[in-house]
Amino acid sequence: QLQLVESGGGLVQPGGSLRLSCAASGFTLGYYAIGWFRQAPGKEREGVSCISSSGGSENYANSVKDRFTISRDNAKNTVYLQMNSLKPEDTAVYYCAAARFCRWDPPWYDYWGQGTQVTVSS
Repeated sequence: QLQLVESGGGLVQPGGSLRLSCAASGFTLGYYAIGWFRQAPGKEREGVSCISSSGGSENYANSVKDRFTISRDNAKNTVYLQMNSLKPEDTAVYYCAAARFCRWDPPWYDYWGQGTQVTVSS
């Protein structure tokens, strides 16, 4: 069964850090670009970051640039999202998704994880 599983979410104070992981099972993650998306209550799902299949290209939304870093370890079939200097407006459910190439459009992605909650609050 093809599956993506996110982990690493939780409650953190403003200014804190979290590292999300996206692990694949049933397929080789290295063949796919991986995007991170987030969805806050009452808002549309938005793209946060994306990394190419080789890891040679990274993209970031303006709202997270210079605070978030995406990386991948294809040997471990896992992609990471390091989130630093977190703000309350980063609060959302974070999803990872797999596609042939990076794009910001959610329908472009073939596989999705179930999401992990990130809450930034004092």
